[in-house]
Amino acid sequence: MVAMNNPDIRICFIGDSYVQGTGDPACLGWAGRLCTAARQGGHNLTYYNLGVRRETSIDIARRWQAECKPRLLPTTDNLVVFSFGSNDVTLVDGAQRVHEDDSIANLCAMLDDARTRYRTLVVGPPPAADDDHNARLARLSERMRDVAIRLGVPYVATLPALIDDRIWLDEVRDNDGAHPRAAGYARLAQIVTASGAWWLGKQ
Repeated sequence: MVAMNNPDIRICFIGDSYVQGTGDPACLGWAGRLCTAARQGGHNLTYYNLGVRRETSIDIARRWQAECKPRLLPTTDNLVVFSFGSNDVTLVDGAQRVHEDDSIANLCAMLDDARTRYRTLVVGPPPAADDDHNARLARLSERMRDVAIRLGVPYVATLPALIDDRIWLDEVRDNDGAHPRAAGYARLAQIVTASGAWWLGKQ
């Protein structure tokens, strides 16, 4: 058994159904897989999944501070991962649920606060089985990346890496058109790990 290393690490994943791992029969999603690997690598990690299905950046901006505060303590090494966007660009009665400018404003406000308190990472939204949706998502993802870079926060763009990925696309199409199953989430976790932005590799 691998011995746990100090410090005491607390990490909150904040976002939507992709963070929650919807569709994964193992109930791990990409966040759970990252943290499983981190613990196997010797990190003394407490993991909080704060993903909520159907939530937009408006919903996440309203709750993230209150949910992180009791979990991330002054005495621990605190990490926060934000990941959202797909629900923002979803159409309802022909209009996006959240205007793109508002999505960016919400991200700016969250990162401006989080980066002063915690080590912070943004993981961009992955594609669905809908070309028009993905085109809107690509525009939003690029703007999210630009905001993160400007604020000095690492950003992992998942959509370009998954848009032609057969494992991801096949699982999404065979499931509900939006979410993959275990193999798809494993691919997303691999992308985050390979980006170099993820903090908790093997020690």
